[in-house]
Amino acid sequence: MAIVNVSDQTFANEVEGQGTVLVDFWAPWCGPCKMLAPILDELATEVGDSVKIAKVNVDENPESASRFGVMSIPTMIFFKDGQPVDKVVGLNSKDSLKSILAKHE
Repeated sequence: MAIVNVSDQTFANEVEGQGTVLVDFWAPWCGPCKMLAPILDELATEVGDSVKIAKVNVDENPESASRFGVMSIPTMIFFKDGQPVDKVVGLNSKDSLKSILAKHE
């Protein structure tokens, strides 16, 4: 499944439904966020349709970041059936992200 860009307005429709969603809170000026992007691209290819990956630009969408207590970026919040079930802050490896996703499938 392709990575989707989510805004404050589309967050509920894209993230808070059925299934597993990894939400990456990021900003274009953030160095670690830029290093995470290709890792998420690879992950999206590997997990296919079983997990949706969404990206929220915190500069353009402060409401969503504030709602989930995002204080540092990159922050990834894992949602299962619309509820946040896990959270990691900082640059993580693809294997680390895959193991977190496996806990919630």
